[in-house]
Amino acid sequence: MAGIERFNIYTQIHKGLRACMCEVLVRVGRVDPTDRMEIEVVAKEVRGLIDFARDHLQHEEELIHPVLEARRAGSSRESHSEHGQHLETLDLIESSLRILERSPSEERPAAALRLYRQLALFVAENFEHMQIEETENHAALVSCYSEEEVFDLHARVVAAVKPSAMAVAMRWMIPASSAPERAAILGGMQKSAPGPVFAGILGLVRPYLEPRDWGKLSAAIGALPQDGILGPELAAQQRDALAA
Repeated sequence: MAGIERFNIYTQIHKGLRACMCEVLVRVGRVDPTDRMEIEVVAKEVRGLIDFARDHLQHEEELIHPVLEARRAGSSRESHSEHGQHLETLDLIESSLRILERSPSEERPAAALRLYRQLALFVAENFEHMQIEETENHAALVSCYSEEEVFDLHARVVAAVKPSAMAVAMRWMIPASSAPERAAILGGMQKSAPGPVFAGILGLVRPYLEPRDWGKLSAAIGALPQDGILGPELAAQQRDALAA
């Protein structure tokens, strides 16, 4: 019988990253290069993905890799090298995005296709990269550290995320998670986070959850707004929390 897998520090955030990458890639692929407004919307989404990915790479480099190297030298070497490549690719994508925004109408179709293909390769490379982290890096981490130490590391990573970046992570991670994972994450927040912050997160993720998912979440962690709409007081708390 297979044993129960130890807590994996990579799994949930990677689900959010995969969801974001897939959705933004599809959006870039179907953008109408003759429509300036569509290009503006897509450009904002691409930049959101770029920021999300850069923040994630920074947290792994500054917080997770040193912990791995402290007890197993070389265990993060491959991931570190690939992170450097990913940052270079993100710079290239950002450059191609600017070219698309500035191109005359006759050049925009080619510019849009170039951006789409670069982003597709980035997504493909990241899917393989995240698989290695979730298996090999995870195995190294849990072989060298106790469950309590891994949870402590996870807490340090979460604490290092800025509120604006946390809002982005939750927007993608919560809808991409399974119902039990969603309940565990939000149930933990419900117990530890200030009420306005928790209300803010609920308001942020609610538009991306199906009614059935919202019902499961309510059953798991306690009564939530029946129609999924926050009242005026919670809505005000949400705005204040996300602006913090």
